[in-house]
Formats: sequence, C-alpha cells, structure tokens
Amino acid sequence: MRCPYCMVDDTRVVETRLSDEGAVVRRRRECQACGERYTTFERAELQLPRVIKVDGRRENFNEEKLRAGLLRALQKRPVKTEILDTALRRILRSAMSQGEQEIASQKIGAMVMEELRQLDEVAYIRFASVYLRFEDIDAFSHALDRLRSNRQNPGVEPAVLSCHESGQEQPGR
Repeated sequence: MRCPYCMVDDTRVVETRLSDEGAVVRRRRECQACGERYTTFERAELQLPRVIKVDGRRENFNEEKLRAGLLRALQKRPVKTEILDTALRRILRSAMSQGEQEIASQKIGAMVMEELRQLDEVAYIRFASVYLRFEDIDAFSHALDRLRSNRQNPGVEPAVLSCHESGQEQPGR
C-alpha cells in the first residue's frame, strides 16, 4: 500500500479490525519512510445482478434506489439507521447469493417487503400499498388481515403478499 502522504510503497500494518458485521477489514497503517499513520478499508467487490424490470428492460442494480425506497417506507417510523443498514445488507446479500447475473424486480420487491414486515408493520403496509398498487380499501384490509394472521400464528411461515393475493396486477417496479 502506497503512503498517501509521501507516496512511498514501504508501509506496515499496525492494527487490523473487522467492521460492518465482518464485511469490511479496517487497517491502521504506518509509513516506514515518513512515520505518518492512516486508515484503509478493505471490502470484497461483488457484482450485483442486473435488474429485469416488469416491462423487460434491464438496468444496473441501484443500491441507492433501494435505500431510498426503504427510507420512504420507514419515514417517521421508530427504526434506527443501523437496523435499516443491516436490512439493506441482507437484501443485497440475498440478491448476490442468487448466483444469477440477472434478477427480476419482483423478486427484489418481495425481499424488501419481507424485511419491512419484520422491521415495522406500518412501513410494510406503506411499501406494499405502492409496490402492489393497492387501489381500494379492500386491498389494504386484506394486507392488514394477513399481518394480523401472521402475528397471531408466529410458528407459521410468514406470508408476504403477492400481486395475485392482493387482487392487483403485476407491480410496475
């Protein structure tokens, strides 16, 4: 590693720590020439799959778009930023672990809904209402009934609303 102060290649690692739940290695380094210390971060560079939109278009996976959607759903809700970041990492990890070069936007939406269902029920309903295009009170009522049912039967595998269950057409995401 080249020293950012004097540009000499002779540096040594003084301290190494894991951060970000083990996804990042933080290293304190010291330049052997000028004695300056600095920090570097090392993380695996993983390729996220391309997203197949409902209309067939393909676009690069946009982590910021995903974060913005989660933030919008969680707006004014009592969920800490660290918890949001952890949920975002789980979604990204899940998308990468599919082992495919492309992933359908509906699959990403289902991952987001599952994370939100576990984090905050109000945020889940907010996201579902937009993602599944609720058009009337019955769609909201159905979603609330499913949440109540899952809350009363915690041993049952949680069901995430699908487009068909909500009575709506395919989402436009």
